Amino acid sequence: MKTGPLAGVKVIEFAGIGPGPMCAMLLADLGATVLRLDKAGPPTAGIERPLKYNLVLRNRQSITVDLKSKQGIEFVKALVQDADAIVEGFRPGTMEKLGLGPDVFSKINPKLVYGRMTGWGQDGPYAKMAGHDMNYIALTGALHAIGRKGQAPTPPLNLVGDYGGGSLYLAFGLVSAILSARTTGVGQVVDAAMVDGAASLMTSFFGLNAGSLFSSERGTNTLDSGAAYYDTYVCADGNYLAVAPIELKFRDVFFQLLGLNADAFDDSPAGNEKMKADIASKLKTRTQAEWAAIFDGTDACVAPVLSMNEAPKHAHNMARKTFIEIDGVVQPAPAPRFSATPTATPTPPAPSNQDVPAALAAWGMDGKEIEQWLAHKEIGQN
Repeated sequence: MKTGPLAGVKVIEFAGIGPGPMCAMLLADLGATVLRLDKAGPPTAGIERPLKYNLVLRNRQSITVDLKSKQGIEFVKALVQDADAIVEGFRPGTMEKLGLGPDVFSKINPKLVYGRMTGWGQDGPYAKMAGHDMNYIALTGALHAIGRKGQAPTPPLNLVGDYGGGSLYLAFGLVSAILSARTTGVGQVVDAAMVDGAASLMTSFFGLNAGSLFSSERGTNTLDSGAAYYDTYVCADGNYLAVAPIELKFRDVFFQLLGLNADAFDDSPAGNEKMKADIASKLKTRTQAEWAAIFDGTDACVAPVLSMNEAPKHAHNMARKTFIEIDGVVQPAPAPRFSATPTATPTPPAPSNQDVPAALAAWGMDGKEIEQWLAHKEIGQN
């Protein structure tokens, strides 16, 4: 039985890659019943990996459906009758060509929330162009702002566009629209474009820029490695520390524990360079673990830079149970946490059609209805 704050919410996910599956995972982690509809044949293009390592597919069942067949279309329409929301990530117009657009579904279920995940959005001159995370964040000012002084922009993994500007905004939009539908009885389309979400993430920086408080030259601002007190530094063992005492009171603690005189530095560019050089020189005298022992438990705002292999073993992450192991795979636990409706331990990614009757029963279909649908070769067969 599903637990979590979204228990009872039903979501149909049309199989895709990247932000769509991540959004569906977030909803499923929080208790929603998510049914993923896969197309028969080879998997959708993406980073090839064994299923157990495709972690964004955790916590839900998958059924293959031929969306180009009459029976496949009718099956989806039957599911839509009891759905709260849909997640799809195709180019604009694709679902309409299949006869599965929001206008069709709203007549079947007026309260349905139709979530559309794209890079460029449902309209605009770029709407039907292909693209990936870095293209979307390039258009928002985000990519231009990330990197060191005198160097090219640095791709920040695909966290800012795909997952931050895409998955999270779509999940937030879907839950908001579901709440609205439960109040008004009317569903709607959620147009979640990664370019819009990435731009939204830049809100604070656009404010600074408008006030001439942010330089367009990379690596010269407080939060982009320009400030000596907000940067990464190498230790004696080649490992790194993240140093971030922005506030003066925290910087005083940092300098005291580091063994430097805070009064030796002024706010000039030359003073900042001297501070950076002195910090770097001092931190090279001890290992990462030795410095962590000094800074841990203080307000110096210093943390070790850990690899993905190291992070789950850190004492704080272990105490918080930030990472969990499922089917032998260490992975992040569901987030955030809820006091009254805690989430359950996720189930590992399941192959398509692993247990179709159980998946449809969980959706609310009775035995006879399940038997009728599975009599068609277009549904639930690899």
